[in-house]
Amino acid sequence: MIKKHPIYPRRLRRIPSQFSWVDHRLVRDRHIESCSHPAAALYLFLVTVADQEGLSYYSDASLMSRLGMDAQALSAARLNLIQANLVAYEDPLYQVLSLDPCLENEPRSTGPSRMQDGPVSIGRLFKQMMGETS
Repeated sequence: MIKKHPIYPRRLRRIPSQFSWVDHRLVRDRHIESCSHPAAALYLFLVTVADQEGLSYYSDASLMSRLGMDAQALSAARLNLIQANLVAYEDPLYQVLSLDPCLENEPRSTGPSRMQDGPVSIGRLFKQMMGETS
């Protein structure tokens, strides 16, 4: 058996207070095997920039520039991740999803854009953000 030791002991990774690194189940449960290289690059980027809830608002233009993809490649990568159930996307919002088994017919969020088709008052938006019902 090979004994493991850090190559650079002064550079050990620590879990940052704002988030953690990529879930090992991505490999162990073989999720990564359903991803193309561009999809894996997009996933890594989204995991890196997402907030604690897995949310990110990077625009297509910014993602294409940072990842060296054209619109068609980005669209295909995004679709690959959605079909692999690794991310959800509702323009312009990405959500990196938990790798826990998903519930069938899980209800989607009813954010302000889903509540109604017309304008919404700023007061109502604040109430929704604070979890209050009207």
